Amino acid sequence: MKKFILLFIASLGATLFVNSQSQTVVVDSSKFSAYWWHSKDMYDHLPDLRNEIVFLGNSITDGAEWFELLGNRKCINRGISADITEGILLRLDAVTKLQPKKLFIMIGVNDLSRNMTPDEVTANYRKILERVRSESPRTKVYVQSVLPVNPATGMAKNHTNKTPQIMELNGKLKELAAEFGHTYIDLFSVMADADNHLPRSHSVDGLHLTYRAYKDWADAIRPYVK
Repeated sequence: MKKFILLFIASLGATLFVNSQSQTVVVDSSKFSAYWWHSKDMYDHLPDLRNEIVFLGNSITDGAEWFELLGNRKCINRGISADITEGILLRLDAVTKLQPKKLFIMIGVNDLSRNMTPDEVTANYRKILERVRSESPRTKVYVQSVLPVNPATGMAKNHTNKTPQIMELNGKLKELAAEFGHTYIDLFSVMADADNHLPRSHSVDGLHLTYRAYKDWADAIRPYVK
C-alpha cells in the first residue's frame, strides 16, 4: 500500500504523521479531540486480526460491548467518540488492513451537528465505501442508518435538533448502499417512536444509548452477524 503524509495542524506548529493511503491530507486538529488521536494511534498499532467482524463509527458505536451483546468473540469495536466521516477516512486504513469478513458502519450524526448537509455527508460516505471496495474487496459491508434523536431532553442540542436532516441522510444512505450492492439496515425505524424520536427509555441525553437501545440494535443485526 502506498504511503501518504498526514499533515496535522497544531496550535503551535505542524506535526507530520505517516500512514497508509495514497494522498497528502491537511487536517485541522480542532476537528478531533485528544481521545480521537489516542484511539487512532491505538488502532494503528494493534495486531492485525484477520477475518473479524468490525463495528466502525462514533461514540454510539464506541459505547457498546459488541461481542458480549452479540455473543460473538469475532466482533471488534472501532468506534471513536465524536467521530465524523472525515475522521473515518483518515483512519480507515487501520480497518481495511484487517481485511474484515464483515464491516458494520454507522456514521453521520456528528457531521450533521456541525451543519454539514446530507449531500456533503453522503459524498464523504461514498469515499468510505469506495476505499473499502478497493482496499478490502472481500469485505461484506453493512450500511446502518443514523439513529433517531430526541430534542425533548434539552441536551446535545446541536444533535437532537437534526431529525429532518437525519431522515434525509438515511434516504441517501439507503440509495448509496444499493448502488454499491451493500446491505442497508434501517435501525432508525427500529428505534424511533411515533414522532420519529428516540424514546426516553433508549437514551438519557437524546443521543447516546441505554442498554435497552443497544439490545434492540443487537437483536436487529444479529441475523447479519452470523
